[in-house]
Amino acid sequence: METDLVDTKTKGHITIITLHRRDKRNAFDPNLTFALNQALDSFEDDPDQWVAVLTGGTDMFSAGSDLKEGSGKSDRGGEYGIIRRRRVKPLVAAAEGMALGGGLEILFCCDLIVASTDLRLGLPEVKRGVLPTSGGLFRALRSLPLHVAKEVVLTGEELSAERALQYGLINRLVGPGQALEVAVALAEQIASNSPTSTRHSVQAMERILASGDELGWSVTDYARSEVFASEDRKEGIKAFFERRDPEWKGR
Repeated sequence: METDLVDTKTKGHITIITLHRRDKRNAFDPNLTFALNQALDSFEDDPDQWVAVLTGGTDMFSAGSDLKEGSGKSDRGGEYGIIRRRRVKPLVAAAEGMALGGGLEILFCCDLIVASTDLRLGLPEVKRGVLPTSGGLFRALRSLPLHVAKEVVLTGEELSAERALQYGLINRLVGPGQALEVAVALAEQIASNSPTSTRHSVQAMERILASGDELGWSVTDYARSEVFASEDRKEGIKAFFERRDPEWKGR
């Protein structure tokens, strides 16, 4: 399948899904969310496809939500077409350039991550007067050491690919332009195993990890309702588009 926003190709039992909204740094609007959701639905429902690789190309992975349009939600995958998806097949990310905000939250959803040395990772939402609402508040705690996760969320500063590798978030660190090739090789290694075994292994691990999601979403929704009603949120978004430092009111 190929659209203006998502390109999907197969290589044997492997599906390669590439985001194509480069002019917007692969930021998700409702159309990109729908396109990725559709691509992942097709992969999950095809018995001949055993492993998927998700990439944004060599320039960027994703800058997260489109702040003007919003990202919308899909019926099966939720935010970005993936955040609330109940996956049963392995998904490998090939990330280069940047994975900020929702881009990092998407990486938290993947089973394995291959990243280039120039990858920028982070949850900058607090700098905009908002907060991570697509699982970042609780999945960061699963994917990173406790105090590193809190640093990423509370400072909004970026995490280098080298540190992410050190903390176990990244599986393979490669040179710029090499992430997709290495991710496909890793996917081929997975696909050489029993698809029944890998599918049930993914499903079991996902069910274990998701056992605390109900609480995670509940506290995130509460925090979101408080923050999104604040003056700080309005000021943060306005300052972002006006390319200036925000003047916080604390209310």
